[in-house]
Amino acid sequence: MLPLFSEHSLVLRGPYLEKMTDAEFFDFCQQHPELRIERTANHEIVLMSPTGSRSGKRNARLNGQLYMWWMQHRALGEVFDSNSGFTLPDGSIFSPDASWVSAAKWNALTTEQQDKFAPVCPEFVVELKSATDSTKTLQAKMFDWLRNGAQLAWLLVPETEAAYLYRPGQPEPELVQGFDHELSGEAVLPGFRLRLAELR
Repeated sequence: MLPLFSEHSLVLRGPYLEKMTDAEFFDFCQQHPELRIERTANHEIVLMSPTGSRSGKRNARLNGQLYMWWMQHRALGEVFDSNSGFTLPDGSIFSPDASWVSAAKWNALTTEQQDKFAPVCPEFVVELKSATDSTKTLQAKMFDWLRNGAQLAWLLVPETEAAYLYRPGQPEPELVQGFDHELSGEAVLPGFRLRLAELR
């Protein structure tokens, strides 16, 4: 197993990890609850420390707004916070900062699948950049979300007050500059409006 330091994360790769099953990866994550752990499509394991307190505050406000929308639209699907991992079609396992899965997709899963890293790609995902994240790395990750089936993906960068909106079939994201704006959930999350000012 070869460790590689990448920005502010530790990437593990090697023959053993390439053969690690989804069940073994889930157990590995349960053994290290103090870490944020993801797996790439190449079965590299990415270890990240918990975010700083200011990022945690922003994430709570992000998820709070999404939850308030969900309270009025429960029948449409389920919302998830940053502790939720999803097994994507390409084999990667990611944990977005906020996400939503339609009722049709969620209810098609067994209870056992729901209790682990559900084999489903959320239709809506948000990645909220923390001070130690690389914008470039996150931008590449947003296209991974789209390739796996996300219908709307947002990358929010508080320090520059930039919001990048990703949609299938668009080679480049739409840039919304300034956190005085609100973002629309469009047809994916009808009626949802994210007040970016709360993430300052």
